[in-house]
Amino acid sequence: MPTAEHKRHIRAYFLAAGDISIPIFETLWSSTRIELVGTGTQTKKEGVASPDVPVRSKTTPLLKHCQKCGKQIERLANVNAEEFLAHLRELKVDLLVVASFGQLLKPPLLALPPFGCLNVHASLLPKYRGASPIVACLLNGDARTGVSFMQMEAGLDTGPVYRTCELDIRNDDTAETLEQRLGELAAENIEQVIEDIVEGGLSPIPQSQEGASYARKIKKEDGFANWHESAGLLANKARAYNSWPSLKAMLPTKAGTYRNVKITVAKALPECPEGSTPGEILAYGKDGILVACGSGALRIIRILPEGKYEMDASAYLLGTPLPSGQPFMK
Repeated sequence: MPTAEHKRHIRAYFLAAGDISIPIFETLWSSTRIELVGTGTQTKKEGVASPDVPVRSKTTPLLKHCQKCGKQIERLANVNAEEFLAHLRELKVDLLVVASFGQLLKPPLLALPPFGCLNVHASLLPKYRGASPIVACLLNGDARTGVSFMQMEAGLDTGPVYRTCELDIRNDDTAETLEQRLGELAAENIEQVIEDIVEGGLSPIPQSQEGASYARKIKKEDGFANWHESAGLLANKARAYNSWPSLKAMLPTKAGTYRNVKITVAKALPECPEGSTPGEILAYGKDGILVACGSGALRIIRILPEGKYEMDASAYLLGTPLPSGQPFMK
């Protein structure tokens, strides 16, 4: 390995979008070992162009962060365009670093940097390839996860892996907190991984197909509570969907109507009274709202009522009492 005196600056370009990329970006930005020659984030259009409704550009978390900090970032509609490839050639990029970017990289781009394209993926590959690895591990109640530093290829998260770093999942972790912790873990290791690849000749190891799984993209409708599911799965959904799309349900009111709420904190109980119907409210009070599920019961501890702030379920009941008898959730 070259001595410190003979090491050259490693020229890296960073492609990213999501919250997990922010601590990685900050590490690369301030690094004395790696020269960050550029940063790009995706540009997506929202809405339909018309005289009354203009097309708007979607702002990514990394773009918001850079704008707030006054740091330069490029908006890229298509990273596979020849214009962007020429831009990278002009910058004499050694390595392309990618984290939660959202655009597929095609072979001409993958082959352009001398040391390839390094993807920071938020799972222990080959488990949870795809768009939603953080949500997937919480939905499945995993005890551990981590980040994989992977050499990108044409397949979706199928490339060989340079290094993995593991992390314990806390009982109170949500998708938001876990993403932040994984971003910090990746940031702690990104410089050394890049240096080992470029200066130390680190070789990636092909992924095993054993244990491979795919984490599909989450949709808005995934957040609607289905009380025929197990209490354990619904409690996991409250954690996994905390930021978006949220675990949504409808609480009955004394007026005979229903009110939309998001369940932000919940606990699964293994037992449920025999003969209970999924969605039936079994009890409520200072401990929250207990609801029968397909198996077990879900104790709703904190909620976000529509148009209100997040609060304890017990506090909600003081202002909006449930109807008498045994009402049902929707």
